[in-house]
Amino acid sequence: MPRILLLMLVLGFAVPVLCQPSPLPERGDGGTRWTIGRCVNRFTAARVESTKVGYQYWFADKAFLDGRTLKLSVVRPGGATHPPHAHVEDELFFVLEGTAEFFLDGDSAEVGPMTSLYCPPDSRHGIRNIGKGELKYLVIKKYPFVSQPEQQKP
Repeated sequence: MPRILLLMLVLGFAVPVLCQPSPLPERGDGGTRWTIGRCVNRFTAARVESTKVGYQYWFADKAFLDGRTLKLSVVRPGGATHPPHAHVEDELFFVLEGTAEFFLDGDSAEVGPMTSLYCPPDSRHGIRNIGKGELKYLVIKKYPFVSQPEQQKP
């Protein structure tokens, strides 16, 4: 599938989640001023965080909005970011490249690119790379919001 179609699909999937009204004050009330520079986040190697099985990149971290996040996870063959686990927040994965095994409450499925995976609240879930190349997927999650004096750019 051409990369432009992939980009359009990912943006159509992530933008509604990330670009909803947030509880930040309007400009003039001491709130964040939203400019093009604060709203565009291009991948840069300088902000990559190494993990035990690859790396991650936060396009929108917990401090950027009201806890809504968008993260790229890259996992080497045979690796998993962590074993299946559960938490109160729901979560979405979107596979960009590679082959993954997705775990959900004792079941599993093999999935490939252009696949979304939903993890309901309190479900035991996980994802691991079962392919020969890197697994690249997006993680979309909303953490509990902690008010900060000034929101930071991711």
